[in-house]
Amino acid sequence: MSLNMGQLIVTGIAGFASATSMAYFTIQSGSSQLANNYFQTQTLDSNLVSHQLQSSSSTPSSSYLVSQKSSSVIITPPTSGCKINMAIVDDPEAPLNVRRTPEVKEGNIVGQLNNNTFVSVADEQSGWLKITNPVTGWVAKNRTRSSCAKVDKTITFSPKSDTAIVRGEIIGTGSHNYRVRMIQGQTLTIKNFGDVFPAIIGPNDQLMVQEGSESEWTGVISLSGVYTLQLDSNLRGYEYEFSVLIEGNENF
Repeated sequence: MSLNMGQLIVTGIAGFASATSMAYFTIQSGSSQLANNYFQTQTLDSNLVSHQLQSSSSTPSSSYLVSQKSSSVIITPPTSGCKINMAIVDDPEAPLNVRRTPEVKEGNIVGQLNNNTFVSVADEQSGWLKITNPVTGWVAKNRTRSSCAKVDKTITFSPKSDTAIVRGEIIGTGSHNYRVRMIQGQTLTIKNFGDVFPAIIGPNDQLMVQEGSESEWTGVISLSGVYTLQLDSNLRGYEYEFSVLIEGNENF
């Protein structure tokens, strides 16, 4: 196949135009990719700066960190080394045997008691309770549930907590007192999670709040001293649970 001069010229022009177009689009494509890379880099740098600014602005101050305490301190009453007035039968192998003497031996069983029976306690000896009602005799203490008739305990907070959860039970007659030292200007908040809200007694023996069924109480302390949170038995007793929160001063 032969081409004349005119055809050669046209073919040459077309080839040059095609090559020029390819070069142009290649340059444009490269420029576009470079632009994309540039903007992506700028976006990453912008995001990094934004993140650093956010981290800097959201970092809490030392005073904020000091005021933010972690878990609550759990306060429970003692269950031994004290006078027990009453107990409740709680035997996993009920009925509970009542024995003539504080020992397990043949022939000294004088009666049996079902679970949840209240028993009056007159004495305690080596893991045994001497009961007088509803049957006179001895029962194994670890087959019953009991509490100290009188409790007087100070609430102490850990360096990582400004909240205490007080949780316990009164069985029979008695009273449980929990004491907390307060400084004038602090705020005391009591939240009740049980059936009975503790009475609040000031350092001058003034009754600030009566024992009842309130769910929450908050007040600003006007007098520095020891405040008593008191729970009195209603003869049969009850379980109780409440929180104690102190705010406004770290030196408690």
